[in-house]
Amino acid sequence: MTAFLVVLVIILFGVAVWQMNRIFQMARVKPTGFSEIASAKDNNINGYLMMGFVIFMYVLAFASFALWSDVLLPESASEHGVGTDNLMLVSMIIIFVVGILTQWLLHYFAFVYRGNIVRRATFFADNDKLEFIWTIIPVIVLAGLIIYGLFTWTDIMNVSEDDDPLVVELYAQQFNWRARYSGEDNTLGEANVRLIEGVNQLGVDAADPNGKDDKIVTELHLPVGRKVLFKMRSQDVLHSAYMPFFRAQMNCVPGMITQFAFTPTITTEEMRRNDKIVEKVRHINELRTAKSKELAAAGEAPLDSYEFDYLLICNKICGSSHYNMQMKIVVESEEEYQAWLKTQPTLAEQLSNEN
Repeated sequence: MTAFLVVLVIILFGVAVWQMNRIFQMARVKPTGFSEIASAKDNNINGYLMMGFVIFMYVLAFASFALWSDVLLPESASEHGVGTDNLMLVSMIIIFVVGILTQWLLHYFAFVYRGNIVRRATFFADNDKLEFIWTIIPVIVLAGLIIYGLFTWTDIMNVSEDDDPLVVELYAQQFNWRARYSGEDNTLGEANVRLIEGVNQLGVDAADPNGKDDKIVTELHLPVGRKVLFKMRSQDVLHSAYMPFFRAQMNCVPGMITQFAFTPTITTEEMRRNDKIVEKVRHINELRTAKSKELAAAGEAPLDSYEFDYLLICNKICGSSHYNMQMKIVVESEEEYQAWLKTQPTLAEQLSNEN
């Protein structure tokens, strides 16, 4: 990092010296016959450079799609994610169509109407019709996208009692996650960071009867096909609960409770059989095998083989170990979920064992 900063400082110093030299040259008395007006040759060069640059941008964009499209996420593993992906697709299509068209017109006009001593531009003080057209079209398109986005967001965030969601708390702290299940009553007990003590790492109020059957875990299990309502808290700084495969993200803010709900639609085992995931796992394990050979040659332990899992990660830069703040998510059948949940001790059991 230090070497990079040194190189950057040297480059910036060189740019500053070059700019100062240009200023001194411009301040000199110009010799007789000197002209700063661009010649026909200058205009032609810049015109062709404009066309070359727009072609370069197009080639770079299409090459990026061809080379790195495999890094995109596979199909959404949540019910609402389909709508989110559609909104993203529509937005990107509009952006790319408009961007390609406007960039082409910008560079094409710069080329066709480059400076020519025998040609004079037609001057218009104003053109109400033209200004109306280029104002109203973006207004209509943006209004349509905003309304579409609002409807999508409302559908995602609207959680009714008829949905009977499973209530789970996600608790963030530097630099790990914990989850709290609401127990048989499906109601989380009251909690406060001032009550954190011993095994009660989430500060659940032991006097609240709703909290006695709560279960605190370090691995998140979700039943497929059932809506889950996440209540999110942070102990220290601003975190962000991000579950990319479920198209879910919500900030965890100290001092308040935020929430997000979704319905998982693809189990972990089903996603592991997804063609894109299979290819990604194969590629990652190839890299790990190559790295393990290097480690073995150096007398170090090899890397473990990678297996796909859903993850909850933090999407805010929350400190030095932010990169490692993650929790495994297992999506399984209702039967498997219930069997796992029965093996987890309640908060009351943990407190009694501590005493």
